[in-house]
Amino acid sequence: MVVPLIGRLKGHEYAALVGGFFFLVFETAISFIIMLLPIPIIQWFHNHSRTLFHRFSVNHANGKSEAEDVADAIRKAKDFGELCQYWGYTHEEHVVLTKDGYLLGLHRLPAKRGQRKRSPGTSTGKPVVYLHHGLLMNSEVWVCLTNAERCLPFVLVEQGFDVWMGNNRGNKYSKKSVHHDPNSIKFWNYSLDDFAWHDIPDSIQYILDITKSSTLSYVGFSQGTAQAFAALSIHPQLNAKVNVFIALAPAMSPRGLAAPLVDGLMKASPTLVYLFFGRRAILSSTTTWQAILYPPIFTSVIDTSLRFLFNWHSHNISYLQKIAAYAHLYSLASVKSVVHWFQIMREGAFQMYDDDVSAFGSPGGRAYRPARFPTKNIVTPIVLLYGDKDSLVDIQMMLKELPDHTTVTRLDGYEHLDILWGKDIDKDVIPEVVNALKVYCDDSCGSPDKFKDGFKVFERQS
Repeated sequence: MVVPLIGRLKGHEYAALVGGFFFLVFETAISFIIMLLPIPIIQWFHNHSRTLFHRFSVNHANGKSEAEDVADAIRKAKDFGELCQYWGYTHEEHVVLTKDGYLLGLHRLPAKRGQRKRSPGTSTGKPVVYLHHGLLMNSEVWVCLTNAERCLPFVLVEQGFDVWMGNNRGNKYSKKSVHHDPNSIKFWNYSLDDFAWHDIPDSIQYILDITKSSTLSYVGFSQGTAQAFAALSIHPQLNAKVNVFIALAPAMSPRGLAAPLVDGLMKASPTLVYLFFGRRAILSSTTTWQAILYPPIFTSVIDTSLRFLFNWHSHNISYLQKIAAYAHLYSLASVKSVVHWFQIMREGAFQMYDDDVSAFGSPGGRAYRPARFPTKNIVTPIVLLYGDKDSLVDIQMMLKELPDHTTVTRLDGYEHLDILWGKDIDKDVIPEVVNALKVYCDDSCGSPDKFKDGFKVFERQS
């Protein structure tokens, strides 16, 4: 008799399953204990991890440089508002109610540095840009950079754009629903399908209603691009509202993870993700570990994990940028959305969520195939920017599934996160984004020469 799921695993997959189970039991137990500890005890662990780090670190020097002070301030910023305030920007907060009852936080930068819009929540008359984050992220990832000139939203504001940043359901700024308690399984019962059917189109419509604009430009990063690929493909009317779609580190159908054991195990049966993590939020204890570990140690843990899972070495991201940004890297997401990605990886197709997760790996094939997102139907102009060292981007496969009007720019030596936080994005990435926006949006964007002036503003006010 073959036990479903377990009976289909190979020897090394059994070992990974058992090892993963014991690791998660240990991690859950430690997280539970930490949750019960008073703040002074948690601070004690943090201080002692700092002491140990400095004792064994050969690079430690007394005193902090100005760059270290900046990185420390960015790291300690509690939310999107404090990050913007540090650089002299005034932001607006908005809330979108999706058609299925989720409340999504939107952040807006309507005015240039040091300026304030007199009537918040109204039209600026400027061309509108909407930025959307990736998996396990929130809107803070766009503004947690250690230099203002490397921060895409700030550059766009200085260029005369009305800049908006969205948040997925379930993350730090969108953990609310009118129908479900965030502690319930029903609240976390969503996948990429729900982002495409509701979060993206509802957020875009809200922004257009507030700004009184007929169209906006969409800039997505990683899963934020996948959500737009999906949304534009299933909502024909949405294409008329997006004048250009700029995809940074685009994600559609990744080959898989760089760690063969983990990749093979998750592809063998994505239901193992449910066995490991349950059916609510994934890796919810990350913020707890972040509170306990000294920042350089936490940074090292993240670097090691990224290298193990994706073979990313992050050489293009400075050490201080990692210290600053990794504190804002993680936000809650549903386990189901991660399972959806493993389904896509296994099938090699950008498809909708397969509710029959038990059918994975079943002998003899299946009687049906989940519907694919019809991405060739997208009418909106598409601009892809990808790193040639990014293990999650299969550019040839992607181009086969996209319309002929798609244009591509390859970034030599760039990995996935480099496109967000790389040390040279002000030279390699941001100019490409601004130029694409000026090609497809209104004439009010300004002349190409204005791009250089934006950096002079940062230099004068820094």
